Amino acid sequence: MFSRLTRPRAVAVCALPVVALLATAAFAPLPFSLTQPGLTADVLGENRGEPVITISGAPTRDTSGELRMTTIEATSPDTDVSLGDVIGAWFRTDEAVMPRDSVYPSGRSTQEIEQYNTEQMKESQDAATQAALNYLDLNDKDIKVTLKLADVGGPSAGLLFSLGIVDKLGGDGDLTGGRTIAGTGTIDPAGKVGAVGGVSLKTQAAKRDGATIFLVPKEECGDAKAELPKGLRLVPVTTLKGAVGALESLESGKGDVPSC
Repeated sequence: MFSRLTRPRAVAVCALPVVALLATAAFAPLPFSLTQPGLTADVLGENRGEPVITISGAPTRDTSGELRMTTIEATSPDTDVSLGDVIGAWFRTDEAVMPRDSVYPSGRSTQEIEQYNTEQMKESQDAATQAALNYLDLNDKDIKVTLKLADVGGPSAGLLFSLGIVDKLGGDGDLTGGRTIAGTGTIDPAGKVGAVGGVSLKTQAAKRDGATIFLVPKEECGDAKAELPKGLRLVPVTTLKGAVGALESLESGKGDVPSC
């Protein structure tokens, strides 16, 4: 025999599993990473007392201004992120929630991820060097380029590395015009620029460190505009040639400069 519950008691009984579920979700680890604006580094300058770009086998020129690669900082792969963390980040403009698999390769240990990111950076540096030398029509057998940047992994500095090499080897003209220019984007040996993710946080890092221009992969214009800091101009790019052309137009005041 079953007794009949009054409506208030029935609602209370039905609500108990929901409350329990919400309480469990609030403390259970979720497959997300919390990210925020990271460091930036001037590829035309020094990092930890050493030049980021060293070139031998060809004359280089002095440069002015800065070309800043940008990064995001993310919680470590083994950090537990709860529902409360996610809700808190949702209401902040300087923090974002990203699927952990989009930040770190899945199924790997922290050590394996660090090794993977190091390998990605090395491949990116090699591609950036080749893209820059191809653009300048220079023989890589005669020219040695060394790139050093501590505590940064992944491929997203490729575009800025290439621009730094072009600026140092380019002879006439100054790509920055004395400005602080930041950006992000992968690059392949043919000079094609690729998307990277986290651009809305990288624009904040760029503005924080004095940039007025931000080079962004064209396909990520929408993301870059989402939390764009005041006073930072977006310049979309798809190739190294296009990025160089845009910077030259900014410097000379002639020609069209693309915008998002």
